[in-house]
Amino acid sequence: MLAPVAVPAPSFTALLFGLSGCLVDFGAQVRTLRMKDSQQLTSTEATAQAADYAIATPGALGALKSLHFQGVPCAWIEELPAIIAQTLCAPLRGWIEPSPTPNHCWPAPDACWQALMHLNVSQLDGCVLVSSDPRLLKSGLNAGLWTIGLASCGPLCGASPAQWEALSDSGREQLRTRATLQLYEAGAHSVIDHLGELESCLADIALRRMKAEKP
Repeated sequence: MLAPVAVPAPSFTALLFGLSGCLVDFGAQVRTLRMKDSQQLTSTEATAQAADYAIATPGALGALKSLHFQGVPCAWIEELPAIIAQTLCAPLRGWIEPSPTPNHCWPAPDACWQALMHLNVSQLDGCVLVSSDPRLLKSGLNAGLWTIGLASCGPLCGASPAQWEALSDSGREQLRTRATLQLYEAGAHSVIDHLGELESCLADIALRRMKAEKP
């Protein structure tokens, strides 16, 4: 009797990521720097302060390197001013493409479509968006993408790495649970803690695609 032939999991066409609160800036705290004493920060001030948050989140570089070696096109999306976004993305250069500044605010799908066109992606099938921001996740859903939410980093928890580590186990679990519920309520297909868990999550989505499930 012939052994069953393993069917390879479908490959992914492209992955899009949020920038602040996803790839860098663990607690999406750079967003709080946009105002200072009720006045808009100057470009110099904003850039200098944003540099403090240009630190890759747990698992981010490993995930990007893995996708790069697999040949999966990747881009980040951000609605912050371009000068701040360019400062934040410094640790990621060489591993992921920046996307054009979106012409429409989230949750309109245009930012996702623009990013995919920038990557020369010709189909939506197999495209995934990863973000900790419910509004960007809704943008991905409106664009027809698979979506993965991040629970422990991003604006829903809003904690810096030091603040997160200082919390008790129950305190972290409470924030994580609340964020997870909000991400699922926003429509995320899957939710993980951070990008260190991305590989197993993509494997699960690949199995769902093999069963003809659509986003």
